[in-house]
Amino acid sequence: MKHLLNLLAAIALLIWGTQLVRTGVLRVFGASLRNLLARSMSNRFTAALSGLGVTALVQSSTATALMTSAFVGQGLISLPAALAVMRGADVGTAVMAVLFSTDLSWLSPLFIFVGVVLYLSRQDSKPGRIGRALIGLGLMLLALRLVVEATEPLLEAPAVRTILASLTSDIFMELLLGAVLAVMAYSSLAVVLLIAAMANSGAIPMDVALGLTLGANLGSGLVAVLTTVKSSAEVRQVTMGNMLFKVLGVAMVAPFAGLWLVYVQPHIAGKGQNVVLFHLVFNIFNSLCFIGLTQTVARWVTALLPKPDPNAMNLLRPRHLDASALATPSLAISCAAREALHQADIVESMLIGIQKVVETDDLKLSQELRALEGTVDDLYSAIKYYMTKLSRAELDEREGQRWTEVISFTINMEQIGDMAERVLLDIEEKKIKKGRQFSEAGMQEIRELHQHLLDNMRLAMSVFLNGNPREAQKLLEEKARFRDLELAYSASHLTRLSHNTMHSMETSSLHIDLISDLKRINSLLCSVAYPILEQAGALTPSRLKESALNKKTA
Repeated sequence: MKHLLNLLAAIALLIWGTQLVRTGVLRVFGASLRNLLARSMSNRFTAALSGLGVTALVQSSTATALMTSAFVGQGLISLPAALAVMRGADVGTAVMAVLFSTDLSWLSPLFIFVGVVLYLSRQDSKPGRIGRALIGLGLMLLALRLVVEATEPLLEAPAVRTILASLTSDIFMELLLGAVLAVMAYSSLAVVLLIAAMANSGAIPMDVALGLTLGANLGSGLVAVLTTVKSSAEVRQVTMGNMLFKVLGVAMVAPFAGLWLVYVQPHIAGKGQNVVLFHLVFNIFNSLCFIGLTQTVARWVTALLPKPDPNAMNLLRPRHLDASALATPSLAISCAAREALHQADIVESMLIGIQKVVETDDLKLSQELRALEGTVDDLYSAIKYYMTKLSRAELDEREGQRWTEVISFTINMEQIGDMAERVLLDIEEKKIKKGRQFSEAGMQEIRELHQHLLDNMRLAMSVFLNGNPREAQKLLEEKARFRDLELAYSASHLTRLSHNTMHSMETSSLHIDLISDLKRINSLLCSVAYPILEQAGALTPSRLKESALNKKTA
């Protein structure tokens, strides 16, 4: 029992080390890896090479699949290019299996020591995250040695020998078991290394080891499919296409796996090396065979998982909050920013509709617009919940700042939605139901003020998206101009009241409240400029420091 527990602990340590390396590398180099993938989509071969390189770093084809599928979901790359990336990703994880199968246990103490020192001394910085990855590497190497040491005494037990002697090759059971192990471990790399270690120690026959290895390849594809099961159709198309490639490859290779034992095994020293090289050759074969079929498979999975009709999409649902992107903080924040712009689009629809309701007295339209406020609230809650899944301690300085910007922007949009709903209620109660009309001059003032508000709304969305200091400065200048207009129009309205203009007297309360509410909405819109200008060093505690911004951006 003791030796069995030692084996299980070593397996758990191997899986945990793989997880530490994957998350550590993604947190340090996630943005750079995203850029590498995005820039290498000119043809399928460069895409495959980028997939190989990225997977060699993160040591997980599943992580690369989730990253790539998120790009497709955002419309940044095409589906055939993403499938080409995955052809290289499978080779990348196989290359790492070959590397780790060599005797590198002497590096384990060094990696763990250096990693712990870096992590404890600079935990919230990039060196600290690199230390986390080094700890994972050290634990993986240590775990592989422990697996070998734990299996040796187990093999001496009579019961284990009897079980091993009764094992016969059943390719379907081997494929199933290998896939289940990969799903449970969330890593085909860890499972293939485990199979290699078990085969090297004689715990399992070679024919069984090869079958389990093919099953682990199926399991890695299944992990990605299960992870993205609730994602958009575009995201699921990538993982489903990759799974289809794996199924076709295993179907072609499994019946002939015995040929490896006859013609290749005698020329390779060590059963463990046989397993990892078989894993590598299978993935190279699979990638070379199918890289020319990415367009065809893309058509198949598009037919199997069609994109929803844009006109039929439910406006109430979040569109961009991809759960698979949470493993890469910079990518997850980008998804949240896109959803925040979706929320802003709905707020903009409410603001546009306010003027239509004022001019047409359309009560039904007003009620429909007010119903959108619930959508704005729901999107705010969804974005906030999504962002809380990202640990602030694991974000670098720029990611932490962007995290704050996204949350602040969504809060402002939610408040603007509330204010727009109250404005519409006022128009219904004080104008439509009482049959009152603004004076011609008063309507023109409201129309002009409202147009300025819409222009500032679009400028605020641009500032939030691009973070341009010049546009942020312009937005604050527009805030001052809007304030001047509000004061001038309030004075004009009071002048009309002094002249006893009937329409002005009837709608005086609504008129003053309306232009005041528009001013408050405009102030919330313009607040997006402050963090950008503050970062550019263009703000003093009380006012815009124009000269500093001019020097900064000259």
